[in-house]
Amino acid sequence: MPGETILVVEDEPSVARGLEYGLKSEGFTVLVAANGARALELARGSRGQAAPHLLLLDVRLPDMSGFDVCRLLREEGRSLPILMVTARDEEVDKVLGLELGADDYIVKPFSFRELLSRVHAALRRAYGELASPSAVERASFGDVVVDLQRMRVERDGRPVMLTPTEYRLLRHFVTHPDQVFSRDSLLEIVWGYDSSVDSQRTVDVHVRHLREKLEADPASPRWLITVRGTGYMFTQKPG
Repeated sequence: MPGETILVVEDEPSVARGLEYGLKSEGFTVLVAANGARALELARGSRGQAAPHLLLLDVRLPDMSGFDVCRLLREEGRSLPILMVTARDEEVDKVLGLELGADDYIVKPFSFRELLSRVHAALRRAYGELASPSAVERASFGDVVVDLQRMRVERDGRPVMLTPTEYRLLRHFVTHPDQVFSRDSLLEIVWGYDSSVDSQRTVDVHVRHLREKLEADPASPRWLITVRGTGYMFTQKPG
């Protein structure tokens, strides 16, 4: 979605310049931060600067970790998509980033084409297809109400803060009740890319986050059900 603003958080000047040049050549507006403090300032839209549409966030920063930046922004209720940049084979980085609210991750070294694909997919999830028409306008289960027209989720009458990816995943489930989806199909439909062994963990973490926010007992879910050996299913029928 050219024209959107991307905040690149990277402390290595040559890498930051390369990303800035590449993204600008694709039509994006690019902000650059070399440390976590500056990243937080720009992500909050301070000093008259509009908040960015997406955060490309390296885990390794000189003053604080990318994990801290992600956690603080999510605790403040900021739902912009966050794409974490992690080192190769550091599985703990990938999982921890997702646990703290990142929408996706990309592993170094990566090609610019791969990065661009992930950026476009994250922006579509957050600002494009979320507002697309649906035959279902409203869904409810237990004390949860999902208003697909206003893109609002409430539990017991109180708003529930979801990230764009969490909302898109929930939207897909509630508009396809009682259908079983594999992790591979959910990655393709919701994240917009083909699956790999490690990326399937992304689905598991996001489903667990939805359960923690929407289920009375996340450990024994009634609505977002695991189908053993296959994937997941949403049902409006009480268990």
